[in-house]
Amino acid sequence: MKPKRILQTDSIQELAEFWDTHDLTDFEDELEEVPESVFQPGVSVPLTPEEATVVNAMAKARGISPRALIQEWISEHIEGSLKPTVES
Repeated sequence: MKPKRILQTDSIQELAEFWDTHDLTDFEDELEEVPESVFQPGVSVPLTPEEATVVNAMAKARGISPRALIQEWISEHIEGSLKPTVES
């Protein structure tokens, strides 16, 4: 009999179906402790359809993902806000 293996997929639906019919204890030899969190904290920002269209177009024009573009904007804004202001 072929040994059982944990399903390798990015599909939430496939994983849900797999774990509905399998028990975690059947895969103890495949489990490993992870020293740090695999989940990254994040913030969800709702955009209007028009805003999403513009962000997607700007990112595509630069050859980067919309996520990378937004992360760049945030980094630039944070860096700019941390610079000391020069008083006249």
